[in-house]
Amino acid sequence: MDLTIVIVSFKSGDILHRCIKSIDEKFPIIIIENSMDQILKLDLEQKYPNVSCILPTENLGYSGGNNLALSKVKTDFALILNPDVVLEKNCIKNFFVTANQILDFGILAPVSVDERYDNFDAIKDLDIKEVEYVKGFAMFFHMKNLKGCNFFDDNFFLYLEEIDLCKRLRLKNIKIFIDPSIKVRHFGGSSHMPELNRPMELSRNWHWMWSTFYFNKKHNGYIIALIKILPKFFSSLLKFVFYSIFFKKYKSEIHKHRLLGIINSVLLKKSWYRPTLN
Repeated sequence: MDLTIVIVSFKSGDILHRCIKSIDEKFPIIIIENSMDQILKLDLEQKYPNVSCILPTENLGYSGGNNLALSKVKTDFALILNPDVVLEKNCIKNFFVTANQILDFGILAPVSVDERYDNFDAIKDLDIKEVEYVKGFAMFFHMKNLKGCNFFDDNFFLYLEEIDLCKRLRLKNIKIFIDPSIKVRHFGGSSHMPELNRPMELSRNWHWMWSTFYFNKKHNGYIIALIKILPKFFSSLLKFVFYSIFFKKYKSEIHKHRLLGIINSVLLKKSWYRPTLN
C-alpha cells in the first residue's frame, strides 16, 4: 500500500511509542522530533525499522514540522497523525477503501471513538460526508491532488493551521471528506510528557491567541481581526489583573501569555514564543 505516516512530536515519551505500535510496520513512518533529542532519535530508529526520525535545527511547530516531513514523502498518500493518536483496527485499510471510491479528494479524515474529540459532531450515521474542514489530529492526504497547495502555512506555529489549509483547498475546489467508518482514538491534550504540562500550557495559550488574530487577519483583513480579538484581549487583561491581585500565580501567568500572544500578533510580529523547559 502506497502510504507514508507523518508524525510531528515534541518530547512525547511513551505516548509516541503507543502511537507507533498501533501502525502496521510495513508502512514507513517519518517522525519530526522538534525537541532535537538525539537519544530519542536513536532509540526510535533502533526499536522500529520502519521509522525515520528527523531532528530539525529548531522547533518548527506543527506546520513547519509537517511541511518538512511532507517534503520527504515519495508515496501517493500521506497520513498525518498527532502523537496522541492510536489507530483502531482496519483504520488504514478503510482509508484505502474510501480513497478508491472517491478519487478526487484532497484530505480524508477519520472520526475519533472518543466523541469529545470527534472531527464532526453532527455525524450520526456511517455515510461519508463532504465538509468544510477537519481537525488536524489525523488527516489522510492525496499527495497528487494537493500538489501546488504548499501544505501548511509556516507562519502558524500551533493552532488553526489545518483550518487555514482546508479553507485554501476549498477555494481551489479541492474536496475534503470525513468517513465515520474510519476510526482512531485521540487522547487530546496529551501529546507530551506530563511533567511538561505547565510550560506547554503557557505556550498553548500564547499561540492560541496569536494564531486566532493571524488567521482572521489572513482571511478577513486586519480591521476585522482586530474587532474579533479585542473582547479576548480585555477579558484576559481583567483576569490577569484579578489573579495577580489575589496571588493566583499560575492563572495570572496563563492570561499574561494570552495577552502577549495577542499583542505580538496585532503588532505583526512572528510567532516566536517557545516553551521554556528546564
